Amino acid sequence: MYKATYKHIQFQFIKPAGTSRGVLLHKSSWFIQVWDEQNPHIQGIGECSLIPGLSPDPQELIENELQDLCRSIQSFSVWKEARGHLFPAIQFAMETALADLAAGGRKVFGKTAFSRGQQGIPINGLIWMGSRQEMQQQIASKIEAGFSTIKIKVGALEFDQECELLKYIRKEFCTYTIEIRLDANGAFLPVEAAEKLQRLSEFLIHSIEQPIKAGQPETMAALCAESPIPIALDEELIGITHPADRLKLLETVQPRFIILKPSLLGGLEASLQWAQLAQNLNMGWWVTSALESNIGLNAIAQWTFDNAPSIHQGLGTGQLFVNNFDSPLEIYQGQLFHNPQKNWNLNALQ
Repeated sequence: MYKATYKHIQFQFIKPAGTSRGVLLHKSSWFIQVWDEQNPHIQGIGECSLIPGLSPDPQELIENELQDLCRSIQSFSVWKEARGHLFPAIQFAMETALADLAAGGRKVFGKTAFSRGQQGIPINGLIWMGSRQEMQQQIASKIEAGFSTIKIKVGALEFDQECELLKYIRKEFCTYTIEIRLDANGAFLPVEAAEKLQRLSEFLIHSIEQPIKAGQPETMAALCAESPIPIALDEELIGITHPADRLKLLETVQPRFIILKPSLLGGLEASLQWAQLAQNLNMGWWVTSALESNIGLNAIAQWTFDNAPSIHQGLGTGQLFVNNFDSPLEIYQGQLFHNPQKNWNLNALQ
């Protein structure tokens, strides 16, 4: 018979993380630990990671929901059907905890070139919002570290300043050297979005995520049809759980790409369903972690290696926290690797 418990940990950012929704100094995760009572030394661990203002899980209800779920772990499939759509981060945590347990509790979900340390996953270097000087320093650091794709958060500075920043990048690096992805997090107003996208297109942008706020499918569809920059849906996917509703959204908006964040979409199975829909509609997709610790990042990375197309993924945010878990995950020359010679340090969960 399975048993389960959970523990809350608050992670501190090494540096304040600026987004269009404000500056993050810390964030919370809850870690579900699952074991078979006949073999309690082998445990599976999954992470329920919440981002204030973005995660749909009601944070004030997380503790009670986790208590109830851990008490009735045998009925997870029933809970998933009835309440999983209300708590996608918990669903991701339990799904990955059970997968970890089934694989022996070693945080290795399959024997692949990635898990053996033979092959990495190309990732984009994330540039957080800050002053122009701070962002230029971040960009220089990422390029020096071997990243060939950078993702820049836009929408916090004055738009002219952001254009100057992009102009600086393109002056220093041609499009064949550095690929630029943008993430607006819904910061543009609908009345100004088309003009801003036109101006941004001067800087040879690969794509832009969520230029306007989610929940405006007709407006977003018009933007996608006219934009000189390929648009990727991100927050737009959150909370859409029924297959028919997912299909309707993608057919209506017709984005070039969708961004999959398993913690926000209800787990790896739900992410795969989104990916299959996108592929059927000839839309591209990639995977992005969502401020998980190395526990969640590891599960997402291994799934990504098995399932995602061979393009740059949005992984690697595990380096953001002061008190992250030591793990086999490493970033080298713009790729995320799993080094089987390194061990996990999970003492914080004891």
